[in-house]
Amino acid sequence: MQPKRFIIYSFAAAATLSGFAAISAGQTEQHDRYVPHTECSYFGKDREVMQLSSLGSEKRDRYQWGALTEAVTARMTPSFVPGGSRTYSQQDTGALNGTIDGNIYGVLKAQGITPAAKSNDYEFIRRVTLDLTGRIPTVDRVKRFVADASSNKRAGLIDELLASDQWVDKWTQYFGDLYKNSETIVATGLVRRANGRQAFYDYIKSSLTSNKPYDQVAREIISAQGTNSWDQGELNWILAGRIANGPVQDSYDQMASNVSDVFLGMAQFNCVLCHNGRGHLDTLSLWGKNATRHDAYSFSAYFAQTNYSLNYLDPANRNIYYWTVADVAGRTYALNTTTGNRPSRTPIGTERVVVPDYVFTGSKAPANDPKLRVTAAAAVTRDFQFARASVNYMWKEFFSRGLVDPVNQFDLARLDPDNPPPAPWTLQPSNAKLLKELSQDFISSGYNLKSLMRSITNSNAYQMSSVYDGVWKPEYEKLHARKLVRRLWAEEIIDAVAQSSNLPASYPYGIDVSDPTKRFTVNWAMQLPSPNLRSAEIAPLMDAFYRGDRDENDRRPDGSDIQALAMMNSNFVMTRTRSATTGQNTSTLKTYVNLPDDELVNTMYLAILSRLPNSSEKQSASAALKTGSRFAAAENLVWALYNKVDFFFNY
Repeated sequence: MQPKRFIIYSFAAAATLSGFAAISAGQTEQHDRYVPHTECSYFGKDREVMQLSSLGSEKRDRYQWGALTEAVTARMTPSFVPGGSRTYSQQDTGALNGTIDGNIYGVLKAQGITPAAKSNDYEFIRRVTLDLTGRIPTVDRVKRFVADASSNKRAGLIDELLASDQWVDKWTQYFGDLYKNSETIVATGLVRRANGRQAFYDYIKSSLTSNKPYDQVAREIISAQGTNSWDQGELNWILAGRIANGPVQDSYDQMASNVSDVFLGMAQFNCVLCHNGRGHLDTLSLWGKNATRHDAYSFSAYFAQTNYSLNYLDPANRNIYYWTVADVAGRTYALNTTTGNRPSRTPIGTERVVVPDYVFTGSKAPANDPKLRVTAAAAVTRDFQFARASVNYMWKEFFSRGLVDPVNQFDLARLDPDNPPPAPWTLQPSNAKLLKELSQDFISSGYNLKSLMRSITNSNAYQMSSVYDGVWKPEYEKLHARKLVRRLWAEEIIDAVAQSSNLPASYPYGIDVSDPTKRFTVNWAMQLPSPNLRSAEIAPLMDAFYRGDRDENDRRPDGSDIQALAMMNSNFVMTRTRSATTGQNTSTLKTYVNLPDDELVNTMYLAILSRLPNSSEKQSASAALKTGSRFAAAENLVWALYNKVDFFFNY
């Protein structure tokens, strides 16, 4: 049992996480699912996400990240910063110019809103290290950063993180989620098997390692052809469009839907693949309510040449196979179906075959084009909406909410600040000018993801404190008047425990089907090629923190009582908590347990929370270390720090 003086930490964490669950539950209103057109995603599991974009901002913003940030920062103990200033050393505050700051601070000033102060060095190094790499900074790195008096040290740290292997690990995990890189997709009947999933993981990781332009990545995976999905990783994305047991048009539609969702941020396009938008999307999207099913057919027609076939590793064992993807010139999108996953496709007047048309910009495919998917990929990546959607996906990861939020609910008719929509419609982005200019910057950089992340993290808007000294109002959230917190991913929490304790783990996650003697193992949760792949040691934590499965369950940022209880009682955490007594000699606590009290307390705070304790925290911890067994008292301190609010959240 833990000493009572430390229990307050756990109660604070549990209160915040359960409070977060309540906030999250209030984000959407309940709607009757039993309605016509149940085949449409608007009435499926994504209804609440889609509905968010049609709620008035006064309803939507009431339950979003600003409320969570208020709850978290209210429960956090103010950090101690040597030197008495928020930043410790003289920081270059940066001129309020450039695309991000010019737009964010410009709007705040125009509306008479005071932005939050700048984050201090401890807040910043923890925040940016987690956001860019999924890891917390080491004790030594925190100390060196805080002691550095140079005015450009934040920019230098950002460059260091962007060049690290850990950056590749974090964003390989992110894009694996976005591209749904799983072994199977239940709804479509796809089986990639472990080898296909691993090949796609390797492709994503290699692309990030080489900093491949993002438009090139998109073109490669949209237009991929090849003979072996286990050897050619990029084949595995287009495979997700294959629909079993239906007419081939179902597959063409699914491929078009996947492209519009992932690369154009338009999940509602899936709706008009079943029916015209009018009468269905009227309150959701000005573009969508005017879109027709024929418009959707025209985009799907780009994928009509796609052909999938199976190849068997062992002809005698037809349960183990890989995929070939090849385009067949001359195949078309015919209006001749009465079965399948979507309503019947019947001729429209005399039209029985749909001509490919990139309806988002009106560009046409050449007549008898033998490489329609290549043409489609080029049209998608030339479209300004591709840059907008890509920038918005990234913005959400660093600011907790997108400039268009939810991020896959873009309305093409409400995006241009120079061409606003007719009343009563309003511009959809919270800062349309910023989204437009940042998207143009992304294009000008050659679709360079690192360049985009560098611009974001170097901005004063990103470097604001999450603490707001004035009276916070819900409408400030979408204007980014403070840094909004986010709950850590399951992998980030597990790796933070392993790193801070200096007791990393080993995670075996599979066997090569083509070579049973070859086994795959990694040492960090963030390196696992799928959140489904986790050892028994970390499975309870992964599940509690809503890891998702890249198929039927998305990764979720919700909080819950279960998460707090899991952290308090997890064998993975408790083993590393007791490391002074039972751990290896290399454990952080065993290494430093005999330091003077104040040094030990400072070191453990830096190792776990990336900050120093304030006077009250130091006094309480030091007093506890003088009671009973020093090892047991030190272990109780570590347990308490793992259960503090500021361990769960990036703030």
